[in-house]
Amino acid sequence: MRINDQITLQEWELTESFTRATGPGGQNVNKVATAVELRFEAERSPNLPAPVKARLKRLAGRRWTQDGALILRVEDTRSQTRNREIARKRLADLILKAAERPKPRIATRPTLASKRRRLESKAHRATIKSLRALPKDIS
Repeated sequence: MRINDQITLQEWELTESFTRATGPGGQNVNKVATAVELRFEAERSPNLPAPVKARLKRLAGRRWTQDGALILRVEDTRSQTRNREIARKRLADLILKAAERPKPRIATRPTLASKRRRLESKAHRATIKSLRALPKDIS
């Protein structure tokens, strides 16, 4: 399975299993296994660089297993073939997103004007709140 110019997945890295899907489908839903569970052995994949694996693990969240596999379950349609296509497309999209190197954040300092505006707004809020207080008893 080809993801981009640098990343191509081998068939041994992908395992598909089929189960009965939930939701609408009438009596057919109890007979036909249309839901697809696609398992990708991401941790053992020789085709994924280490930084991509780390970003993929973070993106996958709960779909990442203890043994380093990514599990995608698709039961969107009543067609097993279509669900397989959707699962593979989602996997490819997830890997492409993980392959993007995040832009490094460049720390900047606030401008003098923004500091002044912030302090003025704090002072303004303080006066508004002080005006809400009960008047002090003058005796």
